[in-house]
Amino acid sequence: MIKNIKSLILVFLLTAIGFTACKKTEYKFGEIKTPANLTLTAVVVGTDANNPNGNGTGSVIITTTASNVLTYNIDFGDGKTKVVPSGAITYKYGTPGTQEYTISVNAIGTGGAVSTISKKIKVFVAFEIPAEIVSAITGGSSKTWVTDKGALGHFGVGPATEFAPIWYAAGPDSRDPCSYDDEITFSKDANNNISMSIDNKGQSFSIGASTAFYGFGGGDACLNLVTTGTKKLVFMNANSGSTSANSTMIQFDVPGNGIINFGTGGTTYEILSITATQMHLRNIGIDGNSWYQKLKVK
Repeated sequence: MIKNIKSLILVFLLTAIGFTACKKTEYKFGEIKTPANLTLTAVVVGTDANNPNGNGTGSVIITTTASNVLTYNIDFGDGKTKVVPSGAITYKYGTPGTQEYTISVNAIGTGGAVSTISKKIKVFVAFEIPAEIVSAITGGSSKTWVTDKGALGHFGVGPATEFAPIWYAAGPDSRDPCSYDDEITFSKDANNNISMSIDNKGQSFSIGASTAFYGFGGGDACLNLVTTGTKKLVFMNANSGSTSANSTMIQFDVPGNGIINFGTGGTTYEILSITATQMHLRNIGIDGNSWYQKLKVK
């Protein structure tokens, strides 16, 4: 009898333990609150009438706010994200030129509740031009250049795969007069952005292949091209395959018609060499050939 009672007690104990082990643990997270009243502002540093996309530093002041928020996860639109608990950050973009980005913010509340907002911006980033080139081309502030008409090859052409005018190199003072009176002024601002202005005395020379590009017709000619205004140049590493043996490996884009001294239909110029008094440029024309010009300080 006693043995049976002990057996029953053991069964009850095991059953009680089993029920206890199977009982589900309950957790409470508190009230789930979704972030509300989410706002986002993005101010490109240095924006003004002359610099609609910023001063070239690439810096953007980002501020986002919301109620019922624990933190913010900001996607800057360039492949990078960051958790910013305060909602305020100054972010610096790095890709040279003018780029459009979409900034997206996830405001995170309790229990993982999320509210989202986004904003598109355009940012201008100036390439960090080597100091020696800034100094040589602008003299530290502003410098005016003209065609080095006395130099062999001051006007020349060659194949796109080469870095010298192996097909034709003009002899001293042998080209059209309108090629020789242009004055090209390069200036820098406080952030080392470089701008260019040209006084072409009313005409600029164009090779025949590119006259249509400038809105004219015919062959090689002096054209009545308008070159007034200041153009902000965009510098970058050269993509021509050049080496330090034949180039500085730095190039720049000229907005608008792209003309510096004479026109080829191209708007990108590679600086093959530069000193305080001389500059040698290479340009791929609309005809696919490499064109060359030599400038000297006025």
